[in-house]
Order: sequence, then C-alpha cells, then structure tokens
Amino acid sequence: MRKEEILEKLPTPCYVVDEAALIHNLEILKSVREKTDCHILLAQKAYSCYRTYPLIAQYLSGTTASGLFEAKLAHEEMGNRQIHVFSPAYKDADFDELLKICDHIVFNSFSQWRHFREKALAHPEIQFGLRINPGYSEIETKIYDPCAENSRLGITLENFMENELDGISGLHFHTMCEQGADTLERTLEVVEKKFGKYIRKMKWLNFGGGHHISKDGYDTEKLIGMVRRIKEEYGVQVYIEPGEAVAINAGFLVTTVLDLTENGMELAIVDTSAACHMPDVLEMPYRPFILGSGEAGEKKYTYRLGGPTCLAGDIIGDYSFDEPLSVGDKLIFTDMAMYSMVKNNTFNGMPLPDIYLLKADGTTDLIKKFGYEDFKSRL
Repeated sequence: MRKEEILEKLPTPCYVVDEAALIHNLEILKSVREKTDCHILLAQKAYSCYRTYPLIAQYLSGTTASGLFEAKLAHEEMGNRQIHVFSPAYKDADFDELLKICDHIVFNSFSQWRHFREKALAHPEIQFGLRINPGYSEIETKIYDPCAENSRLGITLENFMENELDGISGLHFHTMCEQGADTLERTLEVVEKKFGKYIRKMKWLNFGGGHHISKDGYDTEKLIGMVRRIKEEYGVQVYIEPGEAVAINAGFLVTTVLDLTENGMELAIVDTSAACHMPDVLEMPYRPFILGSGEAGEKKYTYRLGGPTCLAGDIIGDYSFDEPLSVGDKLIFTDMAMYSMVKNNTFNGMPLPDIYLLKADGTTDLIKKFGYEDFKSRL
C-alpha cells in the first residue's frame, strides 16, 4: 500500500511521524558525528515526540533543552544520554532541579552566572557555559534573529568579562535558522575574530542549532571540515544541536475537507487550523506543501484553504489541484514533524490532532489521542 493510501485511512486531524524518514535523517547526523568525533544533540524545542527518543538515542549524543520541562522529558525518556540546557534566565527552584539531571548548563549573561555560581561550582560533574552573541546572522525573519538589534540573547563582545570565566568550560552561539554550511562558515569567521582568544581557554564550543544538515543539497563535507578544524585549532570539543535536521520531512499533518464555499474565489474549510495546529504558517510565515497540489493557478482547480476557527486570518494558503475538491477529501501536509506538535494550542476549543507513528514496515501506531479533557485541563 502506498504511503498516501495509509495516511488517508487515518482519522483527522492527525500528525504522523514517519519512522523511515526519521531514520534517514539520523543516519546522516550519525555519519557527521562519527567522522568528526563531535557531539550532536536533539533540540527538543523543534521536536519532542518522546515515543521516538529511544530510536534517536541510538544515533545522537543526547538532547538540548530550553528549560526544566524539556530537560526532565529527556531525563525520563532518552535514557543515559547527555542533557544540555540553555535558558535566557533560570528560576532558582528550576536551577536546583536542573543541577540533578543536566550535564551542561549554559547561561545567557554574566549576571546569571554570578547569581548561580556558588551552587554551580558545588557540582564539578556538570560543565557550565556562556552563550555569546557575535552580532552576525543571516536570518531574514526578525522574530527568529537572535542577533537583531537589542537582542536579549547572548553576550556581545562589548559586554564580555574575561575576569569572570573561572568555572566556565565552554561557549555557545546560536545564530542560524534552517541554513546551510556556507552560512555557518561565514558565521564562524565572525565568532573566531571576536571570541577566538576566549575559545582557546575553553574545553568546548557549541555551534547551536539551525543547521539543515539532513536537507537535500546540504554540504556535509564542508561542515565536517569546519568541525575538524575548530577541534584541532582550538583544542575544544564541538557540539551541534539541530532540531530541523532531525525531523525535517519526517512528518505529515492529515486533514479533511469540511465545506466548500465561494467569495470571489473557491474556498475550502478543513478540520486543521493554521493558528492552532501549525502556528509557524502564520508566524514565519510559510506555505506548507500538500501532496498532489500545485501553486495557485498551476493546476485546473484553485482553492484558498482555511481553518475552522473564528480567526479571520486562519488561512493556510492557496492551492491548486487536478480535480475539484469534495467534502470529505483528505489532504496531506508534508514536513509537519518539526515546530508543529511542540507549538500547537487549543484556541477556540480546537481539538489537538492525534499523533501516529508510521513505522518503517508500513503499519501505524496511535501514539497519543487528544480529547475534551486535554482542552479543559489547560485552563
């Protein structure tokens, strides 16, 4: 049975994690890790479907977390793998818990380091780092640019305090978003120029996330060369923490056409909401691909797809099809494993999509089913 036929049989709306595609990505990441002896970590902020954590643990060194809950999830579900955490600021109570489960803790400022230093130094088994802001990025969408003017993320060179590095064993930068090795190469030039003398005092350097390592056309050999050079030149271990590269093209969102109307153009209401189920469509913004579809006007029948919420702007995009849509038709959005399940919400009382695993053998397992209580319990 074709993959599309399997997906069309599932109740909607639902996310589907594609195990075979996930393994494909992980094999690429494992190859980079083995050729460079670097550590590659899953960035849980992009993908936290912990049912697949035991699989991921077979390929990667561990996870990185954005706070206590993600760190706890990794501790509970990933097995005996590394757990790194970064947050713009830590609560005292959260920090006490993080000290019990994390291997690396990265601070966003020297003031945070000073605040927690005494507690931190009482745990020699944990390595502590600082996030630096090189003031350089090639991210065009401002909301995702950590080096934008007046950014709260990371320490700029002007604010770097060389006399406060006792107890700090590594530096971390994260300035990329779904970008290639050429962008990393240019970024490293700036990082080395500004912070190179401090990197030489460290045990490790974390390249952060945003690396599209498993995307078709990514120059993995260039990445491998850069990692090897940094390790040799500075005598540091290198960490990379991709999210997209783990989950890219490894998931689907299946939806059903609920109604067809017309207002200057053909309109289709589906049981999936851009605002609730794939927020990046509005936030980024971007237009997700639907299997068998084309751009507006490319194929014979064009429709504007919208969700069932009361938000006027809950529009997924304009799509064309070879045949006219009918109520009850299933549509399959691709590349829906990352930044979808982790960012969805229940605005308007919208049900959360169920989550399925499409196993490599073609069978499907229901991972999680959501209902009214999931909506009510959040309020």
